[in-house]
This record gives sequence, C-alpha cells and structure tokens, in this order.
Amino acid sequence: MTLLRHTPTEIKERSALSINPAKTCQPVGAMYAALGVHGCLPHSHGSQGCCAYHRSALTRHYREPVSAATSSFTEGASVFGGQANLLQAINNIFTVYEPDVIAVHTTCLSETIGDDVPQITEKARQEGKIPEGKHVVSAATPSYVGSHVTGFSNMVKGILKGFAVKTGKKNGKVNIIPGFVEPSDMEEVKRLAGAMGVKTIVVPDTSGVLNGPLTGEYKMFPEGGTTTEKLRSTGDSVGTLALGEWASADGAKFLDTEFKVPCKILDLPIGLKATDRFIDALRLISGRHVTDLITHERGQLVDMISDMHQYFYHKKVALTGDPDQIIALTEFLTSIDMCPVHIVTGTPGKKFEARIKEITADSPFPVNVKAHGDMFLLHQWIKNDPVDLLIGNTYCKYIARDEDIPLIRHGFPILDRVGHQYFPTVGYKGGLRLLEKILDALLTRIDRDADEEKFELAF
Repeated sequence: MTLLRHTPTEIKERSALSINPAKTCQPVGAMYAALGVHGCLPHSHGSQGCCAYHRSALTRHYREPVSAATSSFTEGASVFGGQANLLQAINNIFTVYEPDVIAVHTTCLSETIGDDVPQITEKARQEGKIPEGKHVVSAATPSYVGSHVTGFSNMVKGILKGFAVKTGKKNGKVNIIPGFVEPSDMEEVKRLAGAMGVKTIVVPDTSGVLNGPLTGEYKMFPEGGTTTEKLRSTGDSVGTLALGEWASADGAKFLDTEFKVPCKILDLPIGLKATDRFIDALRLISGRHVTDLITHERGQLVDMISDMHQYFYHKKVALTGDPDQIIALTEFLTSIDMCPVHIVTGTPGKKFEARIKEITADSPFPVNVKAHGDMFLLHQWIKNDPVDLLIGNTYCKYIARDEDIPLIRHGFPILDRVGHQYFPTVGYKGGLRLLEKILDALLTRIDRDADEEKFELAF
C-alpha cells in the first residue's frame, strides 16, 4: 500500500478501521503475567488457535518455550458455553502437569458467550478437581477491547485477588508491580531495590523464567517467578509501588482498597528523571538511604548525557509502543534535548495524549500524538514531517526501510533481534544502554552520510 505526502488538513481521521495496529490482544499480556508466577500454567479459555497464537507471539519474542493450556472450544462449546471444557481441563492439567497454579484468561469467544469463569472454578473445587494446596486464578481478557497491556493489568489484579491475604502483621516488604516490561527489567528493578537494602515482592516476576540459562534439561516450571507464599503476603506489605499506570495501577489500587496497603503510582523508571522518582519512592516507603552504588550509576548516566549532548540536540524522533513505556521514553528523550514529534500507542486512553502533551509542552516542533492509533498513521505523519530516529517494535522496520530512518527496536514484539531479554532499559544502567543504542544509530547515519559525500566529491 502506497502512502502519499499530504498536508495536515488533508489527513482524515479513521474511526472504523485500523491498519497495522500498534498493539496485540489482551490474552497475550495475561499469559505473560501468569508466567511470572512460580509453578503457574497459563490457561486460555477459548479455541486452540487463539492459544497457539498467544504462545507463538511470546515464544518468538523471548526465544524461550512458552507452555500454556487451552479449553479447545469446538462448535458445541462455541454455542452452548465452555463450562464442561474448563472443568475437564482443570482436572487434566492438575493430573498430568501438576502445576501449583492455573491462571485462566478468557478470549473473545468465551467472553461473547458469557462464561462465568469464577463460578466454573468454584464448581471445579466443589467437585474435587482442584487438589488441596493448589490454586486457580482468573481474569476477564476480551480481545476486542484494550490491548495486551490491559490483559496484563487484568491478570495481575486477578492474581493478587486470588492470593493476597491480610494477617495484621506487617512483613516489612514493599510490593513492586513492574509493568509490562522485559525479564531483564524486572531483574534490574530488584537489583536497585536490593542495593538499597529494601526487601521487595515483585508481582509478577518473569526473570529466570523467560531469560534463563541453557542447562540441557527442560523444566516446564523454571525456578523463577513469584511464589504463592510471597503472593499471599502482599496484603501485609508496608506499601506498593506500581510502575506504569496502564499496566500496574489496578493491582496496586486493589491492594490499597482491600487490605489498606498504601500505593504510589509511578512512571516506568526509564531514563534519569523517572528513575530518580523510583529511587526516591523506595527511599521514602522503606526509610532506607540511597547508597553510593546507586549514586555512582546515576553519575555515569549524567556523564554520558553531558559528553554526547551535541549528537542528541534537537534530533526529531518518532515513537510507537505501549503507553507506559512511551511516556517514560518521551520524558527521557525530552530531558536530553531530543524532540519526540510523532507518538502513537495502540492502547486506548485519553490520559495518554494529555500526558504526552504535558511532557512535550516546550518542544520547538509541533507534536502529533494519538492513543488507539496505528502504524499506518505514524507512517503518514513521518512522510509529512521526516524524523531523524524511529523507536518501536519489529514491525517498524518497514517504515524505517521506506523512509531510510535509523530504527531502535524497543517494546513488544521484537522478533528479529536478541538482547532485550538480558539487558535492561530501566534504571540508570538501562538508561546507559538506551543512550548507547541511540548514539550507535545516529552516528552510523552520520558516518554513512559522510562516506557518501566523499564518494560524490571523488567523482
């Protein structure tokens, strides 16, 4: 499909059609969240094809085998409901695979039928299909609303709802809901908290699950993930830090409402300012001091920003991805004097647009922003107003090729590169990595342009 250059007034807003959506469906996020619980098997209550797609999307991104079960709806279940399928599935899963937890998420099909998963789960318990000491949690994740970020949020809340209890005795720990980020990012969040001596419960925690080592032995349930014991104790924590409003706030608010665990909603700690706020929140909620190690890492990030500022100054950037990540990235880029000018997320929410406009209020260039947008719109904006850098997932490579723009792969999914599972982009160390990638992209372009100029002068 060919895009043409238009003036802004000629671009008509589409309301009934999405072209190359900047998102995927809720069950993908729900499945990812469930994998962050130790000994948990995600279960897709719907057709076998849906489950296969969700597993494939996660496996291709993380380069790890992703196990999940399905209710395997047939025509009969599609018409009369999937209760019998789910009851049989619960019994089979605990008998054959022996997980500690089954995390059930719904699909378009089961949501349209109106299956009551909590009622079915209770029936399974009454019929003895759930062994003593085993658990089934669930979340409603219809794919025709929201995005994978919404599904992640719903499943996190479902997990906390299924496990958290309040004993009245505080455990001295801080709950951290890390948002829809890489396993490496969750690992970095734990490292920063550990460096301050803060005891944490990270929910969910996919580090060690989707970025583990190759040992030569397959484990269906890796050593990583948040244990059921830790999940139960979240109701006794001294507070909760939710990293990212779209992916993490609902779970934190649930703990606040049900168990009076005070919560603070922060941006993802990407870049200098957002990481400063995260460290300060840890300091205040735990009463701990910021250590020399963290101060040293912050100084390294500031040093790189200072050393290479001339390459960042007023470079125009286009971004697409999840709202929590794009908000933090936009603030980081703005703080180093880069200029995000075209910003798109596939997840709905007017608050996203308002926040981006607030962050970019002092930009020297006009800023386009769209929640529930798509990559076709982003491409059109770039054609009308070219940029120096594009940041987004693997599918942005087609825009980058067409417009000859350097691309930094960030977000979900990344299908044609590796490293995101192992190297964080959150925290001060993550900020250094992001700057390295930005500089590599920009300086490679500068070197290429210089070589082309020399070649033309030679002839």
